[in-house]
Amino acid sequence: MAKREREERVTPDDGIKSKLVAVNRVTKVVKGGRNMRFSALVVVGDGNGCVGYGMGKAAEVPEAIKKAEQAARKSMTKISLSGSTIPHEIIGNFGTSKVYLMPAPEGTGVIAGGSVRAVVELAGIKNITTKSYGSRNPVNCVKATIDGLYSLRSPEQVAALRGKTVEEILG
Repeated sequence: MAKREREERVTPDDGIKSKLVAVNRVTKVVKGGRNMRFSALVVVGDGNGCVGYGMGKAAEVPEAIKKAEQAARKSMTKISLSGSTIPHEIIGNFGTSKVYLMPAPEGTGVIAGGSVRAVVELAGIKNITTKSYGSRNPVNCVKATIDGLYSLRSPEQVAALRGKTVEEILG
């Protein structure tokens, strides 16, 4: 099984960075033998609160990466940030993977493992502590991290949902 970890590329026109998280060789058994292809997982982000991921599959690795990057750009979504960290603790779930994301004070840095680190850094989060439980599969960890980040709400968003002001909620 061929695997690659964290290859970063920047396109000069729009400032969106992309990171290759994982490449897997996949096979389909057909009448004539095994049909080999490559599956790529790519995470993209602008470093300012927008992040997305995509998967691509092709007969050649570069083509799979290109397809994954296009899918990731289409799935980009804005997340809530609080300065250089996240507004509150959250748990992201996907399958049997759970990723626990905790805000951290200034100067802590990114404390995260492989695939979670790629998502968090490309989202523009500078201070965060994470812990992943369950499956450590890179695909599941990326999806669980994205789930957690998309579930974040800023104090203003929570206040608007409740029909109150931020001072009434915090006070």
